[in-house]
Order: sequence, then structure tokens, then C-alpha cells
Amino acid sequence: MSSRTTAKRDRSSNYEYVIARVRSRGSVLFDDDDYRKLVRMGTSEIARFMEETEYETEMNALGSRYSGVDLIEYALNRNLAKHFDDLLEWSEGALYDYIARYLRKFDVWNIKTVVRGLYSDAERTEVEDDLIRAGEFGDELLDQLLNATSIEEVVELLDGTIFGDSMAEAYTVYEETDVLVPLENAADRAFYETLLSGLPSNPEIDSPTGLYVEFLQTEVDFRNLRNALRLARSGADIEAAEYYIEGGKLFDEQQIAQLSTNFDQLVATVRESTYGDDLDQALSALEDAENLIDFERALDVALQEYADRLSNRYPLSVCPVLSYILAKENEVDNIRAIARGREAGLGPDEIEQELVIL
Repeated sequence: MSSRTTAKRDRSSNYEYVIARVRSRGSVLFDDDDYRKLVRMGTSEIARFMEETEYETEMNALGSRYSGVDLIEYALNRNLAKHFDDLLEWSEGALYDYIARYLRKFDVWNIKTVVRGLYSDAERTEVEDDLIRAGEFGDELLDQLLNATSIEEVVELLDGTIFGDSMAEAYTVYEETDVLVPLENAADRAFYETLLSGLPSNPEIDSPTGLYVEFLQTEVDFRNLRNALRLARSGADIEAAEYYIEGGKLFDEQQIAQLSTNFDQLVATVRESTYGDDLDQALSALEDAENLIDFERALDVALQEYADRLSNRYPLSVCPVLSYILAKENEVDNIRAIARGREAGLGPDEIEQELVIL
């Protein structure tokens, strides 16, 4: 841990300052009108549109090296990293720790990106440009991961990080199957389970820690629900426990194992849970259309709406920051989906169905 990080964690939290900055950043996020314009543009028009927004710096910096969808995607990644690095730069005390923990999700992204690159024999520069340098991994470790010549070497480099034990165990399964899913799932589980590590399981309600834990437990529940539905729908003979993430409120490991084999019972359990009202419309759509992709998108919307409600209810807490992080991620994912969809020749209506818009 750097001396700068230690100093930040030792100070008092500066909620008012950080939240004021976050509100300002949130005010320039793309809205429905922006997306309606983008879905009717070609990739070159999308690029020109982005040059006139807060993505201007990244588009100009990368414009001489890339074009089309590649330019858009790499600019999105770089911009995302810049904004989230700013969050860490601004924050102090427990607030810094809360944000740093949550941004480790980009360490997961980077692990998966490097592993997939090695698996597919991608060029180092392609993998590097797809990294999002917003997590806890420093440039030195990221460069070592990029220079790795095998997945086994990546796993060895992760020894000593929060991902080390899980990835080492999953690598044994990968060697037997030559499938990346065990490794990717191991990274996800290590992230989510470490998120709640050291935090009280029943903190004081409405306290800063209590609000943070409440949000994280909900995200873990939604992740477990997503995995359980995938297993229930696939009918595959897969051990549900391998996908279970500890720390949520809705499921325990035994319930996941039972419900992942019975789709109707799983849906009924969610309807009767504390999330029933929030997910009622999504569950109805899932039952009627039997479209898991639409339901997963509805989960993303529900999580964003949940974070927004917490943000409005507790404006001087970590909740507005978490709400902004999700909203910024959704914006980047939406723009990426639009650019890829237009390049693939999809129409506006088809692309809009892929977007997460509140």
C-alpha cells in the first residue's frame, strides 16, 4: 500500500466535497435524447458527436491511432478510468476506502481482459488498449500481466492479491477443461466476497457503513440471481455452488443449489422477497418472453434505480458516489452497444432494446 493511500485512509471522510463533484459530473451524463440521436448515426457520426462532448480529450488523443468502433471503445475505456481515478483523488478517510473497494471491479475486468487475450492470441497492444486503469492494480502489475506469455503466468502474478487463491484453484479446472469460465468466475467471486470482508454484517441502519453494506448486499443478491437464472435456464449439469457468492441477503448456498434447477420456484422466491416489488415487471417480462437477456438488463436498471433511491434518501453518504459509478458504467456500456450495433447493421429499434436506460 502506498504512503499516499495510507494517508488518505487515515483522514476524515470528505463527503460534501466529493458529492458536490460527483453531482457536477453526473449532470453531463448522456440522456435519452442523446441516445435517440446516437442510434440513428453511423460510427463516424458517433465519433464526431463524442468529440463535442466530455469525451473530446480521449477522442483527440486516440484519433491518430484508431478509427471507427475501435476509437470509440478505447476512448470510452480511457475516459471511464479518468473519471474513477478522480474519485479516488478527491476522496479521503472511510469514503476513500469504500470507493477503492468498489473500484476493484476493474481489476476483475483487467484480469479477464488479459486472460482472454492470451486465450485468443490477441496482440499485446489490443489487450492493453482494452484495459481500464481504475482499480487497485498499479501500472507495474498491469504491465507484468500484459507481458505474461501464458495464463499460468498470469495466475502466478496474482498470488498475493485478493484474487490469488481463487484463481489458483480455478486454474486447475481450466487445465482440465480448457474453458475460461472457471477463471472468470473465480475473479468475480473474489471481488464480491472481498467487498464485504471486514465490514459488519449487521451495521447500524442509515449509518455510512450501513448504507454501504446495504448496497453491496443488494448487488451480491442480484449477481447470485443472475447466475441462478442462467443455470436454471441452461439446464446444464453445473454445480451451483461454484457460482454462489457469499454476502447477500436473499440466498444461501443451499437455496441456490435447489432453485437453480427449478426456474418457476426461483421466480416465485424472488417475487416473495424484499426485491419483489422492484423486480415485479422484470419477472413478468421474463415469464412471458422467456428472454433472459431482457431480464438481466432489467436487473441492471433495477440496481441503478435502487442506488438512485438511496442517493436521494441519503444525499450526504457514499450512496450518491455509488449511484454515479453505476450510471457512468451504464453510459459507457450504452455507447459501446450503439457503436457495435450500428457497425453490425442493426436498426435503431433493435439497438435501443440493448440499452440500459431508466
